[in-house]
Amino acid sequence: PPPRTSRARKPRKPKAENVIEPSEHRPLVLANERLRLWSTPYGLSRQQHSSQFLSHDVTNRLLDTMICAIEPDTRKNYGAGLLRFTQFCDCMHLSEDSRMPASELLVSAFVATWAGRVSKSTIDTWLAGLAFWHALNGAAWPADRALRITCSAALKLEPLKKPKRPPVTLEHMHALRARLDLTNAFDAAVYAVACCAFWGCRRLGELTIRSRNAFDPAKNVARHPRPTFKVLPGGAHYACFHVPWTKTTKFAGADVILTAMTDPTDPKTALDHHLRVNAAIPKDAPLFSFETAQGGWAPMTRDWFLDRCNEVWVAEGLGRLSGHCFRIGGATELLLRGTHPDVVATQGGWRSHAFLEYWRKIEAILPLFISNSFDKSRLHLVEKSMAAFKKKY
Repeated sequence: PPPRTSRARKPRKPKAENVIEPSEHRPLVLANERLRLWSTPYGLSRQQHSSQFLSHDVTNRLLDTMICAIEPDTRKNYGAGLLRFTQFCDCMHLSEDSRMPASELLVSAFVATWAGRVSKSTIDTWLAGLAFWHALNGAAWPADRALRITCSAALKLEPLKKPKRPPVTLEHMHALRARLDLTNAFDAAVYAVACCAFWGCRRLGELTIRSRNAFDPAKNVARHPRPTFKVLPGGAHYACFHVPWTKTTKFAGADVILTAMTDPTDPKTALDHHLRVNAAIPKDAPLFSFETAQGGWAPMTRDWFLDRCNEVWVAEGLGRLSGHCFRIGGATELLLRGTHPDVVATQGGWRSHAFLEYWRKIEAILPLFISNSFDKSRLHLVEKSMAAFKKKY
């Protein structure tokens, strides 16, 4: 990995499709900063009015606190919607005053412009960002019938969806087991992340960090407290560690439970091996940090992890996959092994029917469970008949 550097991200010159009209109200900032730093005459007048009874510091503290209600990634997506809305207003040559509070007619026309070009979920995200931007500036947001009808039409006009992402399979996992050098500290960490993400059905963001300097102890799992390795009375072995933040539970976090299995990619063994190979890592470092050749250490980032996995898979002729494919593949493999869907949902931290979207090879999974349920039902009827026969005779 490259040497550690510490530099703040700076906004780049926008691409041709992201250009907007120059305005003092819209400085060149990162996408996740637009909600907070892009202003309007209406918002400025509201702040001026509030200054009569609230100090400048208190007002800024209020706005900064409101921004914390949404995650950085969500702010970035909301910022994209704000950019598209601004471009639409620029094309219509609309005055600054007419952009906020936005009328129902204006917002509906904006939705109609993008209907059929992007997915309904993208439009919903953009509208959520605009609504939040209005709330941040104390402006009313339209929510009448015309806008609801236009949004419903956008769903019907939605373009064809992209094919579902393929899952990481056991073939992919076995390729990693064969090709990675597990005596190498970096490869040992990569392999441990892969096994934990696959068999634990976890998001990569719960196991790796975004960039080398992005470690946040409040959100990213650290080396300490050390994962525990236990044996149940029945003989089942498992490892467990706590991630402090997940997408669904927020700061309640979740326990990642990795059950030992006979497959060569057993996650408990992979995690234990990583901890032994990378034993000289500080306790306050990320869990999947690895020792470097220079005698130091580095945290496992998402990009380093995926680049190494895809390097192996491309060499094996398996093609490139994205990080979310581990979660999909692990859930699919557990279902194919006959694990009850409720157990799989609990393993991956799913709390809604969205879990069903992750099922792959459905033609093999459904017959498996329907057959099992039929056999159990038939067995119950036989047992019931036998009990009645014994009682009678």
